[in-house]
Parts: sequence; C-alpha cells; structure tokens
Amino acid sequence: MDEQFPDSGPAMGGNTPEFSVAEISGAIRRTLEGTFGRIRVRGEITEFKRYPSGHLYFSLKDEGGKLSAVVWRGTVSRLGLKPESGLEVIATGKISAYGERSSYQMVIDRLEYAGEGALLARIERLRLRLVAEGLFDAGRKRPLPFLPRVIGVVTSAQGAVLHDIRTTIARRFPHPVLVWPVPVQGEGAAERIAQAIAGFDAIDGASGLPRPDVLIVARGGGGLEDLMAFNDEGVLRAVAACRIPVISAVGHETDTTLIDFVSDCRAPTPTAAAELAVPVRAELEAGLAQRDARLRGGLGSTLQRLRARLDRAASSLPDLPTVMENARRRLDDRGYRLDLAWPTYIKHRRASLRSASDRLPGPQMILALRRADLARAGTACQQAMNTYLGRRGALLQGLRVPPAVLVAQWRACASRLAGEGGRLASLSPQAVLERGYVLVTDRAGKPLSHAAQARRAAQVTLTFADGQVAARPVRPGTSAQGDLDL
Repeated sequence: MDEQFPDSGPAMGGNTPEFSVAEISGAIRRTLEGTFGRIRVRGEITEFKRYPSGHLYFSLKDEGGKLSAVVWRGTVSRLGLKPESGLEVIATGKISAYGERSSYQMVIDRLEYAGEGALLARIERLRLRLVAEGLFDAGRKRPLPFLPRVIGVVTSAQGAVLHDIRTTIARRFPHPVLVWPVPVQGEGAAERIAQAIAGFDAIDGASGLPRPDVLIVARGGGGLEDLMAFNDEGVLRAVAACRIPVISAVGHETDTTLIDFVSDCRAPTPTAAAELAVPVRAELEAGLAQRDARLRGGLGSTLQRLRARLDRAASSLPDLPTVMENARRRLDDRGYRLDLAWPTYIKHRRASLRSASDRLPGPQMILALRRADLARAGTACQQAMNTYLGRRGALLQGLRVPPAVLVAQWRACASRLAGEGGRLASLSPQAVLERGYVLVTDRAGKPLSHAAQARRAAQVTLTFADGQVAARPVRPGTSAQGDLDL
C-alpha cells in the first residue's frame, strides 16, 4: 500500500519536500499498520517485564533479529498461556509504531506455544529442576488410605470426568464426595487448580466442612497444550505441599504430565482414580465372609482337637472317689498310729529325763558338800586366827601390853566381825530364799529373770531354801492348770 504524503509546496533552496515530525511518524505508523495488518510471529520471549499497570512488555527474537512487543492489561486474561522468558511462542497481533520514541512494536492479543517441541523442552527443563529439588522422590509419596471417609475431587464442574468419578465411587463403595470445581485449561486454570489443592489441605474440620482423606485431581484427555495447566510449577508445588494423599488422573492412559510424578499415586483415567480411592464393597464383604467361615472352621477344629485331648487326659486320670477313699484310709491310719506313738514318745522322753535326773546329785548332797567345805574353811580360818592371835599375843607379851587393852581390842574386832557377818547374811541369796522366794535357772545354771525366758527353756530348776525341784515349762494353750509341769 502506497502512502500519499501531503503536498508541502516548493521548498526554499531546492525541490526536496519538507515534512513535520508528526507527519513522518503518522505516515510510518499508517504504512506499518496498513502493510502488515494482523500477523503471526514466531520467536522466543526475552526481556519479559510486568509493569504495575498490568501491561506486559517483552521482545520476540530469533537468529536474525528482535521485535519489541506489548500486551495491554485488558488482553492478558485472554492470551491463552502465561508468558515467561525463554519460552518459544507464536504471537498473534498487529504492528504499530510509537512516534514519540521513533520505535515500532507488536501489539499482541494471543500467544500459542510454538509446537510440541517447545512445550516439551519447557516441561523437560521444569522436570529436571524439580528432580534436583527432590519433589519426585519415591520416599515422599504417602500410602493411600484403605477406606477414606471423604473424597475430595479437583476437576471441572462440566464434562464426563466428575460423572465418571461419582458413579464409580457409588458403584464400588458409596462415600461422600467433596468437589472443588476449577477450569482445567486456559488462562488462569493453573492458579485455580493450585488454589483448590491448597484449599482442601487447609480444611481442618472445625468449621463443619469435612476434611478429605484423599484428593483426586482429574481431567479428560486432550492435546499437550490442553494439559499444560497440570505441568505448571505452581500446581506441582501445591501437590507436593499438600498433606492429603493425592491421586492424579489427567488425560488418557497414554498422556503423561508432571503432576503424575509429584502426586502420591497416578491413575491412567479418572475412573481408575476412583477405583484406587475406594475398594469394592461387595469384594470386602465376600472377603470378610470367607475369613469368617475360615475362622469358624478353624475354631471348630481347634475345639474338637482340644476336646479330644481333654477326653484322653480325663480317661488317664484315676477315679476321684477312689482317690479320696484311699486318702481317707491313709489319714485314718496315720491318725491311729499317731495316737499310739505320742504317749509312747512322751513315756520315753520322761524315762530319759528321769534317768538324767537320777544321775544328777541331789540338792542335799550338794549342800552337805558345800557345808563340809565351809566347815573345813572355817576350821582352817579358826586355826589361822588362833595362830595369828597366838603370835600377836606373844608379841604383845613381848611388848608387855596390859591385858585389859587387848581384851578391849579383841571385843571391838569381834563386834565389827559380827556386824559384817550380819550384813553378809542379809545379802546372802539363801536368806532371800528363806523369805519364800524361788531361784529359777536353766539347765546351764543361768538365772532366768523373765517368764518368757522360762517358757522358751526346755527344762528349768526351782531352788528353794531347803532344796531344788526340776520342772518343765508348759507352752501357752497346752495346759489350763499353770505354766509349770512339776
């Protein structure tokens, strides 16, 4: 399209036309917009910037050049994908010039991935980065609950996916299903899916809304571009941070997205995800019935075996009445023999005691011997006293002491001796015995001062003023007559 410039009239100093800056800028803009109109440009996004106003500025480049581009704020939500540096895209829009800066740029209203190769390269770069972070490690994956109470589903409210999940759960094992509807493709789908997963994880059950025990993130089949929301980094990190076990069921069996690697379990289809979430109730009931039958059969066999062992043991046991009768006979025989043996034993013990007491000297003999010894000692003392007095008399005769003095001294000594003898007699145990007291000793002759000592002794001796008597203590409860058996 040729642009007709306004006639500026002859210029001074030559035939070269003269234009204003605004005329040139406007002419260039009209030429660019009229020549190119609506175009599609393929290139790699670089120098990406998002301004506070909401406009997006970046450049499209290839091996031969670079083209500035802008996306106005009102068009961002309809772009079709989220632009970022390094992404190869096909941009649809028009070329426009900006006269104030003498620059031109492409005003973009739609972006598309530049073929599956670019998408796969972007997915591979993200996969390698998440692998390095450990988000795909098998040790992070949690086991699915065997019988969840509530099942959370993140999917589109329209379509057959939600219907398949609900009907499968109702058919296998009816459970409550909590649905968080989200768009599964297009602009903003990834953010909505990540928010739904985080929202389910934030439910604590205190507000009356039940917390799911397992999550199913699902959508139907589609092309690679349709499934890109499930390759978004925000969605993957939301799944990795979720504390509820997650089952991914995106696309058909041959479709693979990065959410399959970060989730706890991958299902080839949404129906298979529902089958993984809940078991078949009929199969569980059949299994329980089978186990119940096996337990009953095993218990019956065990009882029969134990009953047979009990019968064999009972048959080998002797007859209880016969055993009791024999025991009674033995008890009667032992009692009869004991009745005969006890008096004989007592008789033998008394005979032994009498024989031992006969061999012991009598108290009179002992006293007679002691008196004889005392008489001999007194005679010896008298003789010694006489000898001493004789010597003292001879000495006094030699000193010529008056007899009256000697008699007085002798009388004084005799009086003092009589006094000491009286005191000695008062302290003698014999004098105590003469007053009616008794001295109790054991076999060794040790005095017993307490009744408990006398009860523990096998035999005691009672010493009176005129002799001794042997006695045997009687234990408490064995005699009602007293504590001594004389």
